[in-house]
Amino acid sequence: MIDTIIFDAEGIVIDTEAIWDKGQEIFLQRRGFVYDRERIKPLLTGRTLAEGVEVMKQTYQFAGDTEMLAQERADIVQDLFIHETSFISGFLEFYESVRNRYKTCIATSMDQDLLKRVDQRLNLSTLFENKIYTLDKVGYRSKPNPDIFLYAAQQLESSPENCVVIEDAPHGIDAAKNAGMWCIAITTTYDPGRLEKADFVVSAYKEIDLDAVNKYAFIKLDN
Repeated sequence: MIDTIIFDAEGIVIDTEAIWDKGQEIFLQRRGFVYDRERIKPLLTGRTLAEGVEVMKQTYQFAGDTEMLAQERADIVQDLFIHETSFISGFLEFYESVRNRYKTCIATSMDQDLLKRVDQRLNLSTLFENKIYTLDKVGYRSKPNPDIFLYAAQQLESSPENCVVIEDAPHGIDAAKNAGMWCIAITTTYDPGRLEKADFVVSAYKEIDLDAVNKYAFIKLDN
């Protein structure tokens, strides 16, 4: 029986895709490179700022201190986050329909400083009653490592098999499945073909049918 919904943050609760694209473009332009979105974005999704820097250093072959470069990336996007971040279309309506029937939280690999900026704008802490869990709680082991989702379930006193994760990225789906949880993927960031490991793939919140998820989970567990 599904009793817990774990939300990823970016691409699921908050719409930051255009902000990150703009930030990556500025960061790479400073080094004389053109941001190849189709090539680079899949490699960056779900990673910390520092991990993303390592990816870009290897891909574009430039040098520099990873920590300093990660801070530069953060500085570039912080102002964008403060002024331009918004909720994903359909999220608020869906959340209002489930918040009193399910335990809910956010579990995210998003940079904490950026998350604070988003919280200032959208008041996520109040919305989720401070149930927002970040990688510092699990030794910064990012997805597809399942630890962030397992930690969230532990905090909510939920069994993994009773949790459904809502994700938008392959790494997040892998993390959910590695945690022994069910997963709904929304195509806010990737095409459906990249999300096929999820139990359900939808294009918008209005397509999510939690009764169907419960029936599916019951059949799978019974087998």
